[in-house]
Order: sequence, then structure tokens, then C-alpha cells
Amino acid sequence: MGRFPNIAASKAKTGAAKAKVYSSFAKEIYQIAKNGGTDPNGNLNLRRLIEKAKKEQVPTDVINRAIEKAKGSGGEDYQTILYEGFGPGASTLIIKTMTDNVNRTVAEVRAAFNKVHKSLGVSNSVSYNYDYLTLVSFKYANEEEVFNTLLEQNLEITDFENEDGIITISINPTMQHKLKDTLETLIPNVDYIIDETGYYPKDKVTLNEEEMGEFQKLMNILEEVEDVTNIYHNVKDFI
Repeated sequence: MGRFPNIAASKAKTGAAKAKVYSSFAKEIYQIAKNGGTDPNGNLNLRRLIEKAKKEQVPTDVINRAIEKAKGSGGEDYQTILYEGFGPGASTLIIKTMTDNVNRTVAEVRAAFNKVHKSLGVSNSVSYNYDYLTLVSFKYANEEEVFNTLLEQNLEITDFENEDGIITISINPTMQHKLKDTLETLIPNVDYIIDETGYYPKDKVTLNEEEMGEFQKLMNILEEVEDVTNIYHNVKDFI
């Protein structure tokens, strides 16, 4: 699908990976509920996040515990922190974390890069080569109907692709709720194949065999860091 990766393809293949996904959703649900209210009917961000969690098969009790925790006083405060780094070859990475201890998190992320003899960069050293977008994809036969409906709603689409009946739309994240409301009115019970807001590379790079091995090692180490919730990169043919 053009320059956009199938970022849903590698999710939760093992027990440990599932636990990591559940933990990440629990943190985000807790923080959004704490900041914006625990009633999904009055907190659109929370409602959308719960929908995504259920799509990823996060157990209902995990969701409910996070919301109940947000109803209490005190508790943790999680921050979303981005780290930018340079990997093997010409690869670059943006690492999204959610943490209640920034010093711990940056130390663990930096250690991951050190283990492959690479380094973190300063703010915007990598991200200027990425676009921050909301991306959704779904199956639908009538591409023209979708496109015209979006135009009628004055939605400024960044990219619109149709590949083998799978429509992929990217848009500024500030418009994501309006986009989804429009799609869900047009296509009741639309089943999103991808529903993500993140960083997408403007261009991708190819690594040689040795570089790809080192890149895989770096990704494995980063994915083991508890506070890491997502990793964006510019490597072609890597999922």
C-alpha cells in the first residue's frame, strides 16, 4: 500500500507480545480517562481507544480496570515521550513511549541503541523525514462513493489509495474523529484493517543482509522495553 506499512501485521503473536499490547492499552486508557473523563459517551478519545483495544482483543476486564483506576484520586501520571534514533545503514527510528519515569525510559532506550553501536538523536533529527498522520484502511467495493463522501464533508485527505479492494486513507490527526464518523455513517460496522495515528517515512531505505540483521536485533531489544508502545522506521521490506 504505497509507502504505508502494514503496521497491524506483527501484533501480538506470542504471550509476551499480547501482554505488552494489553499493558500499553491499559496505560493509555487510564491516562485518557483520567484527563478527559471516565465516561466513554462524554470522552470521544476514550471511546475510540476502547474500540481499538477491543479490535486488538484486549480483555474487557483489562479495559474496565484501567477506567476504574482513573476514577480514583492520585495514581500515576504517564507522559508520552518520543525518542529519535539512527540505526544500521541509513535506517532511522522514532520510538514512542508512555512512561511515569522519564529517566528510566530514556536510559533503557539509549541502552538498546548502544547494544548495536548506534545512537539516539536530538529532537527533530529524524522526525523531519516523517509525516504525522492518521491512517485507516478497510475493504469496500465503491471507491468513488467513499471519495466523494469525504469531499462533501470537506475532509482534506493527505492520501487516498485503493489496492485490491482495500481502501487506505491518510489524514491530519486533528480530523481523525470527523473522518471516522463520516466513514461509519456511510459504512455501518466498517471493519478497520488498520486504524493508527503515527509517524510515516517520506522515503524508505534498503538495508543489506548484515545491516538488516543488526536492525532486527535493535527492534527486538526495543520491543522488550516495557515503556515502548510503538516503533516507527524507514526500512523497506521490514515488518
